[in-house]
Order: sequence, then structure tokens, then C-alpha cells
Amino acid sequence: MKSIAALQAVVTATPFDGEPSDAELDAIEDEMPLILAEVDLLDAQIMTIDRPATELDTRRIRRARNRVVAARRDLTNRLGSGEAA
Repeated sequence: MKSIAALQAVVTATPFDGEPSDAELDAIEDEMPLILAEVDLLDAQIMTIDRPATELDTRRIRRARNRVVAARRDLTNRLGSGEAA
């Protein structure tokens, strides 16, 4: 009986070295303003978990939410215009 395994081309990819590629690092850098805005929103929401939200907390969360929306808009506009890539 003839084995066909030796006749097949190698199909495994190069081994994963555990480091992000330059393209992945660039994508993270492009998304960093959005990531930071989302972290600020999460921080504002966490502060109100164990107590009732005050007027100041409500304003802080609203401002953080607005920053997230603005960062998403800016990122979308940059990606749509081809600036970031």
C-alpha cells in the first residue's frame, strides 16, 4: 500500500511567534482614542455600581458616552476616507 502523506504539500502555517504584526499594532494605534474613551465610560459606570448615581455621576457618564460616540465617529470617518490603514 502506498502512503500519500509524503506526496502532499505542507499546509501548516508558519509558527506563531506570539507578537503582533506591524499592521495589528497600527490598527491598535488607530483605535486607541476609542479604546481610551470606552475605558473612561467604564470607569464612570463602575463608580456608580454600589451607590445611587448622583447628578455629578450622571453628567460624568453622559460626557463619557458622548466622548465614545465622538471617538467612534472620528475613527469611522478616518477609516472611510482612507487616512488610517
